[in-house]
Amino acid sequence: MSEAVPWCTACHAMLTSASADRPAARAASRLPRPTTIAYATLLVCGLQTQALAQQAGDDATVQAVGVSAQAIKRSAKASIVGLGDLPAWETPAQAQTFSVDALRDAFVTRLADLTRLDASTTDSYNTVGYWDYLTVRGFTLDNAYNYRREGLPVNAETRLPLENKSAVELFKGTSGIQAGVSAPGGLVNLQVKRPEGRVHSAFFSVNDAGEARAAVDIGGRFGPERSLGLRVNAAVARLNTQVDNTEGHSRLLSMATDWRVSRDTLIELELEDSWQSQPSVAGLSLLGDRLPSSRTFSRNLNLNNQPWSQPVQFEGRTGTVRWTQNLQAGWKSTVTYGEQHLRTNDRAAFPFGWNEYVGPGPEDYAYYYNFKSDGSVDLYDYRSDNERRITRSLLAQLEGRVRLGDQEHNLRFGALRSLYRTAIKPQAYNYVGTLNVLINPNQPFDPSPVMESASPNRWENSTELSVQDHVRLAPSWQAWLGLRHTSLSRHSQETDGDDDTYISQTINTPWAALGWTFAPQTQAYVSWGEGVETKAAPRNAALLNAGQILPAAKSRQTEVGVKGQYNAGRVVAQWGVNLFQTIRPLAETVDNTFRYNGDARHRGVEGFWQGRIGPWGLAASAMLLDAERRGSTEVALNGKQPVNVPERTVKLSGSHTWGLPVPLTLQADVVHEGSRWVDSGNSLRLPAWTRLDLGVRAVQGRDALRTITWRLGVANVFDKRGWREAPSMFGGHTYLFPITGRTVTVSAQIDF
Repeated sequence: MSEAVPWCTACHAMLTSASADRPAARAASRLPRPTTIAYATLLVCGLQTQALAQQAGDDATVQAVGVSAQAIKRSAKASIVGLGDLPAWETPAQAQTFSVDALRDAFVTRLADLTRLDASTTDSYNTVGYWDYLTVRGFTLDNAYNYRREGLPVNAETRLPLENKSAVELFKGTSGIQAGVSAPGGLVNLQVKRPEGRVHSAFFSVNDAGEARAAVDIGGRFGPERSLGLRVNAAVARLNTQVDNTEGHSRLLSMATDWRVSRDTLIELELEDSWQSQPSVAGLSLLGDRLPSSRTFSRNLNLNNQPWSQPVQFEGRTGTVRWTQNLQAGWKSTVTYGEQHLRTNDRAAFPFGWNEYVGPGPEDYAYYYNFKSDGSVDLYDYRSDNERRITRSLLAQLEGRVRLGDQEHNLRFGALRSLYRTAIKPQAYNYVGTLNVLINPNQPFDPSPVMESASPNRWENSTELSVQDHVRLAPSWQAWLGLRHTSLSRHSQETDGDDDTYISQTINTPWAALGWTFAPQTQAYVSWGEGVETKAAPRNAALLNAGQILPAAKSRQTEVGVKGQYNAGRVVAQWGVNLFQTIRPLAETVDNTFRYNGDARHRGVEGFWQGRIGPWGLAASAMLLDAERRGSTEVALNGKQPVNVPERTVKLSGSHTWGLPVPLTLQADVVHEGSRWVDSGNSLRLPAWTRLDLGVRAVQGRDALRTITWRLGVANVFDKRGWREAPSMFGGHTYLFPITGRTVTVSAQIDF
């Protein structure tokens, strides 16, 4: 057995030097491309262990450590939870993992489509051509902090591709044990397709809106003892929707490789390059203080349809390298380094509210964050070119078992160093005219592309040290304890040199849980934990602290639940029900200052059941949510419910498979979301809605390695009309997004 290797000085030097590029001008002009040198440095560090692994007696057959295919398409467990190899029913947390087959059966092509699959997950300003927002348990996830890839932080202020992902994991709950900084609600983790044996697969799809996709997935193992693995994914798409002026393109190329150096040493490397270009679709809004019918506007209407409208473009390069080492006495160490480089061109003809003169002074205007009652709205030429975002992370983990007295402790230690950089140049945000969405919604105006609006550049360094202990107190009782110590250093400066702020903090976030197995494969649990999130004042000339950073604030969550697993005869199922309460400090504008002002308390009950009964399959989840505002200096808001959060949600997916010469499966998905408030004063409510999707899957083939899987899907079968969501974004503007009309998609997956 090989011995532990000291910390690599080259790795330390690489990260410490990366933290030195503080000035905004340097960050904007010298943002590097994916650092091949960094990947090579970590790889060399891992290779230093080869000599230790090649000890006497190490000539046995190389251990098979490849990833095996998932037995089921949905699992109530996720590796991002970080609770080891316990079965789903024993983990004191709520999570879901959706395999690539589950995503394809539901015709999921972007993260926003997860709202079809889990009741706790709803939309939050999800529109065509822009990055995805998700709300979990009533809290909108922070795109800069709540997303992971291979367990490492990534920035989701882009379009994250799914074609090279083997699964999407969703963790629900305050995430202080998994992340030093993140908004409450949960985490999303993307798992990359890794070498796992012979894979030869091609995928094609087309829908009646004119969108077409093609992808290939090739992989295998080579060399002595099949110790080398390689997997390559490539995808292209012609993007389009039923909405006007939404034609676009995307492409992806990725590679994942590994080297099983010995039975104790595994080195993995993967790289990904993606690009997307597509015009975005601006949200509609209220007409004065009135909620218009969804039939008031054409389903094809896109207010971002000026002669000078340009697409939003996302370019991303991401990679990780991981060294896994089995040590003595059953201990294991893992070191993972990752980099993400994003470039964005964000452009739109953007409708945003209206104003009117109320006198008597020249500056006496009243501003409204919706459309005027007659359909008028101000239109702006918005352009922000060459936005750069970089995330670098180095994660070192050590896990193993220690016996103290009569009890065995499963310990995990972690150290995570993360560097975040955002470099944005001056933007254009210029008024070009007032259009009427009811009379002439695409009235042409002259462009105004002058880049004079200041924008924030931000730097953030964080160091997180964590420890976690899992111990069985008795045959039916087990406990978990965890603590994460986070050291934050944040710096923000506007491109015009104003609002230069810096803040440094250290924060501890504990987490604890207790589980009781009171029946076979059935456990009741209670958990409590804290999380941390950061806020910064928006760029608004009316604010006294525009662009300034606020101190990080803590959220708290308590959860009580029961989870179980059943496997007998023709029935295989996982199920669970839980109660949760999350309390989160709220930041908002009070007397022209952006500051913390009271909190939000979200109480809810969740339930799920997923499994098979013979040829029948069922995945069901539901959530009832009671959310309210507390402690606001604006007393009228206390006791009110949040905007754009449905009070109840139900997601059902049922299927039946016929054992014909060509096995045929019929799937039906029902998505129901209850009513939600449109405004913070709770005077306007969006009606509840229900949508039915149908799908048919047929598997045609000669053997397990040579098959064609055909899928036909019809989303929104009855062409339901209504408002899907009503987010309040960008300073309080109220937006309305309609339910997408009936869409027919056909796809073929060819395994050869």
